[in-house]
Amino acid sequence: MSLMGLDIGSTGTKAVVFDEEGHPLSQAYQEYAEVYPGPNMIELQPDEVWTAIREVIAQAAQQAGQDPVRALCISALGETFTPVGADGEFLHNSIVSPDTRAVQQAARWHEMPGAQHVFEITGMPAHPSFTLNKIVWLKENTPDVHSATWKYLLWPEIVHLKLGLEPRLDWSLAGRTMAFEVVNKCWSDEMLDAVGVSSELFAEPIQSGEVVGELSPAAADEVGLPGGCLVVAGGHDQPMNALGAGVIAEGLAVDGMGTVECITVAFDEPVLTPEMLGHNYCCYPHVYDGMYVSIAFNYTSGAVLRWFRDQFGQPELQQAQADGSDVYDLILSDLPDGPTRLYFIPYLAGSGTPHLDPLAKGAMVGLTLGSDRQTFIKGLLEGLCYELALNIESLATAGVKIERLRATGGGSRSPLWLQLKADITGKEVVTLNVTESGCQAGAMLGGVAAGVYDSVEEAVRVLVREQTGYTPDSEAHRRYAERFAIYRDLWPALRDVVHRMQ
Repeated sequence: MSLMGLDIGSTGTKAVVFDEEGHPLSQAYQEYAEVYPGPNMIELQPDEVWTAIREVIAQAAQQAGQDPVRALCISALGETFTPVGADGEFLHNSIVSPDTRAVQQAARWHEMPGAQHVFEITGMPAHPSFTLNKIVWLKENTPDVHSATWKYLLWPEIVHLKLGLEPRLDWSLAGRTMAFEVVNKCWSDEMLDAVGVSSELFAEPIQSGEVVGELSPAAADEVGLPGGCLVVAGGHDQPMNALGAGVIAEGLAVDGMGTVECITVAFDEPVLTPEMLGHNYCCYPHVYDGMYVSIAFNYTSGAVLRWFRDQFGQPELQQAQADGSDVYDLILSDLPDGPTRLYFIPYLAGSGTPHLDPLAKGAMVGLTLGSDRQTFIKGLLEGLCYELALNIESLATAGVKIERLRATGGGSRSPLWLQLKADITGKEVVTLNVTESGCQAGAMLGGVAAGVYDSVEEAVRVLVREQTGYTPDSEAHRRYAERFAIYRDLWPALRDVVHRMQ
């Protein structure tokens, strides 16, 4: 018996099949492109995403050989939703989290009932990234789409629907809509009534780990899975990443190094203090029952390297295609030693926490005629690590201490990046036996539902193992601390000028 975790991201989707001991048997990945239909708009074409999902499930299942997949569980990007008609057709592109079209709609919450009240109900700061604000934007700007919508579905629910199941939404992803009561775990009548949106437009919320249904022979055949395969509720990719990294107790943190970089920390009780809101940190249900999480994130981490690859990395792309090497290893080779004097602000899709400024833009400060290509690339990495350090510092002021980071995701395969992260943040960074911990969390939840593991706790004991640790170099950390003091002041100094550029 094997278990499949499916991770649906903003730039691609991956399926990984694990055996019962957590060893990956196979995996498949497909990219898809974001589209930009207008200013501050970022979307995905849902037909392309669904095609990629269907194909990676089939490829991974086929490559796993004779070991039948018993359960499928999904980790998915947050907030991203698609209007779907009563016949299951897509009525509009999927609108993703960094899309900031709903700035005006989000700003209204600061008037009535007020941002603090919204935070106490939903655990979310009043920000345009969240689903409800964009639904209001659609209601006001594309009323024909809104009136024709049967359900506003996030991506796991779309997969459920396409596989012939009743779409249901786990609590962690429901929490990302800003329409969900974080304590009572139900749709918020107060939030929805305030904007004239019915709760009937959302799927039923359920706990992560519950069985959504079993695949019929026809549905299973479409994606290359066996009939009767369980589809199990997973969750938002960040708490799924945390579960896959074994973060099921207070004080632990995972650093997910994907398209978005995100620190996820877990709590036994919801933390809804003014200090959390003051730094724009959210609070919502963990995929591990009974706990809550908060996230500190940078929208464009791995996306920065992909942007550099696509715009400036033709030499490395050509070499990678010629000799089969990894294009990112080539881009990050031969970087200069020691800190640069460049300061990269990685806000290429607005800023994440702690500023959470949808109008923010990226910048590279400190360029001179002596700034060569490899120094520029290292400056990009340093900026990503400075932003991580800024979030660790801000979490500490809100009462959340982090001493150690478990690194996961594609970026965790780069020793250079991990050591730089340790040197800049001053925190030990540790890798795990599986880099794709979001998919591994799917195997955990699916395995518990299928009876492979007695509990989530047992699954963590069996599947999560630490590997390489990266300890900060004291001299490098001292030098980077001086530069971080400059980085900390850069965005506040640039904010007003950048806002005038809109």
